[in-house]
Amino acid sequence: MKKSIAKIIYILMIFFGLNLLAGQNQDKIIISSANIIHSIMKIPEQSIPPKLLRNAKAIAIIPHVIKAGFVIGGKFGRGVLMIKQRDGMWSPPCFINLTGGNIGWQIGVQSIDIILVFKNRRGVDGIISGKFTIGADAAVAAGPIGRNASAATDGSLNAEIYSYSRAKGLFAGVALDGSVLSVNDDYNEIYYKKDVSPTDIFNKYRINIPKSARVLIDTVSRYAR
Repeated sequence: MKKSIAKIIYILMIFFGLNLLAGQNQDKIIISSANIIHSIMKIPEQSIPPKLLRNAKAIAIIPHVIKAGFVIGGKFGRGVLMIKQRDGMWSPPCFINLTGGNIGWQIGVQSIDIILVFKNRRGVDGIISGKFTIGADAAVAAGPIGRNASAATDGSLNAEIYSYSRAKGLFAGVALDGSVLSVNDDYNEIYYKKDVSPTDIFNKYRINIPKSARVLIDTVSRYAR
């Protein structure tokens, strides 16, 4: 019975996800990502601490993650990953996927915006090399908020990633442990109009940076000063 329910929910999740993401071309994902950063940072008392962003090694922004569940749930979303380069500037965005499931008593379908702030490059290297599982390959904690908040509030002081979410539906929060981040090579090729690797993108090698990417870079740079 549970397997039948799981299959039904999985199909529904894919159906809702594909329909909601169908109009999400690469430029829309980029602009949505810039808007999410602006929205979360415009209220200083409830924003990501600027110090945390200044010291971050990378940031992932995944707009409109679809979360569906009925006893067994799942998540799917497309977003971008940016790294801080050696000169302190932020790289162009690399498209990524977020997928994952969790088990619990839940029901509903929801769209959630997610931001992940990486304190080091280990997680980024894991994503580039294949796939990266949140919670298994690196410790993750709910991110602190406010301009004076500490960048290490998870108690054990060893979180490598801080997570932020903005819920729009029935769920008040989001559980990220077990979610997988992976590179979306097809979206990168379409957006940059050539076959490029994440390393090519991060190093600005062999690419022309589209206007929407420059908007996102400027937005992140403005709030990470």
